[in-house]
Amino acid sequence: MNWPYLALGAALLACLLAVAGVHAYASGRAQRQALVDRLETEQGAVGPVGGRPRRFTAVDRRLRRTRLGRAVQLRLAATGLDVTVGEFAAYACGAAVALWLLASAVLAPFFGPIAAFVALWSAGVYLNWQRQRRIEAFINQLPDVARLIANATAAGLALRTALAMAAEELDDPAGSELARVADQLTLGRSMDDALGELAERLPSRELVVLVTTLVLSNKAGGSVVSSLRNLTKTLEERKETRREVRTMLSEVNATALTVPLLGVGSLLLIDTSNEGALARVTGSPVGQALVLLSLGLYVVGFLAIRRLGKIEV
Repeated sequence: MNWPYLALGAALLACLLAVAGVHAYASGRAQRQALVDRLETEQGAVGPVGGRPRRFTAVDRRLRRTRLGRAVQLRLAATGLDVTVGEFAAYACGAAVALWLLASAVLAPFFGPIAAFVALWSAGVYLNWQRQRRIEAFINQLPDVARLIANATAAGLALRTALAMAAEELDDPAGSELARVADQLTLGRSMDDALGELAERLPSRELVVLVTTLVLSNKAGGSVVSSLRNLTKTLEERKETRREVRTMLSEVNATALTVPLLGVGSLLLIDTSNEGALARVTGSPVGQALVLLSLGLYVVGFLAIRRLGKIEV
């Protein structure tokens, strides 16, 4: 047997198989990426409900591939806003540029970058506020959710059917969130994963208690009606308590917003009474450091008041 020719043939065959494998892998990766791009384009081209045309689709496709874009996408999904990642990024950057130019023209060029940073930070704060607002609205609907699921299970319906029925009966945000859970269950996802993702998307103590009750009853197979009815009474009481606490803390929240507004108003007053004063103050490193220190103190005061007025119920 001619061993050199046999080894050469085996080496050529291995190289051929390696080239074929690399070609198959590259072709499959390209087809997958083309499918992802097509799905993202279709998702970004029209809205989920109204079918409105989307803007900045190219920016949206590029941002979705980055870690920051995926994080913003998760936050947007939690807020329920009908805005894509590309649209949100374009609007936030446009607002930052506009505030940069406005602050530079009205106050001084030194305040331009600060205003742009405040605009980008405010965009993130706006997302968190919208998410918290959606969570609060969902918490207010939790007694109705528990009541509907309890009535459905008492009538002999399965838990999955009860969730789908509650999704049809309730308004947003509970209706859309439960409809998403029902769709995931229809596609074969487990009850634990679907409800766990809901609790992660809209985190709250009340929702965690409800999810835990439903998951344990689904695993143990016991009667969930009495537990849900008792939970409904508890959620109603917590709802009233949260409303009272929110009313009591309204003055504290108004004070926290007044503190930074006083700082901006004082700057405008100084520049109006003595034209060009801010430009002269920020013309030296010492003046810039003092301005940054004063702005930092206003931010610390705002955060301190917000922290002191934060009560977990």
